[in-house]
Amino acid sequence: MQNNETEKNVNIICGRNPVFEAVRSGREIDRLLVAHGISGGTVSAIIAKCREKGVLIKEVSPQKLDYYCGGANHQGVAVIFASQRYAETGDIFAAAENKNEKPFIIICDGIEDPHNLGAIIRTAEACGAHGIIIPKRRSASLNATVAKAASGALEYMPVARVTNIASAIDELKGRGVWVFGADMNGSDYTQTDFNVPCAIVIGSEGRGIGTLTAKKCDAVISLPMYGRINSLNASVAAGVLMYEVVRRRRLA
Repeated sequence: MQNNETEKNVNIICGRNPVFEAVRSGREIDRLLVAHGISGGTVSAIIAKCREKGVLIKEVSPQKLDYYCGGANHQGVAVIFASQRYAETGDIFAAAENKNEKPFIIICDGIEDPHNLGAIIRTAEACGAHGIIIPKRRSASLNATVAKAASGALEYMPVARVTNIASAIDELKGRGVWVFGADMNGSDYTQTDFNVPCAIVIGSEGRGIGTLTAKKCDAVISLPMYGRINSLNASVAAGVLMYEVVRRRRLA
């Protein structure tokens, strides 16, 4: 059974047979939800197939699964599928090459709020970025809430989903991309030359960028704070930095 009005407005299929067929069909699955204590039979086959395909598997309480499925008979399992297909990092480089531009990439290191991720996607598309990279875990996925917050930008912005952000950064650097991490303890962003193939790393709303991620960056940059608070909303900070990249490139 399918319900499009949960979590709120994510796309979900629930019930053992519908879930099994959805997974078996090759449909792009975002994550599998399994109620605590449910196992055996079809459920075990579903879990095995999802592991084979690299689908994120998450155990939740039966009550939470009830909520996600809108009270439908979920039989202990449900799958959430993306509102948009995920891209590969190669697609992002292809987008830059097609425009004959230096790669301009946004890396979201643990943005868990779907409204923030959607806003970042919207701004990235507006300022001409070539793609976004998100991790499989500890991140909002491309659900309907993200699509709505992106206001249509998700249709045009490649979003790649990777297992490990640090490894993705190594790949980008190996392809000549300079990686700049945003952190309050970094150097003034206005002193940075963005007129190079570059990626901007935006950290999570509470923790910022991870320690290993920061070590992988070529430089750590910050936005000066002149008021009494010491941080900005992740999507706001991302917007400021993205348009600084645009400004620098247009002046070059």
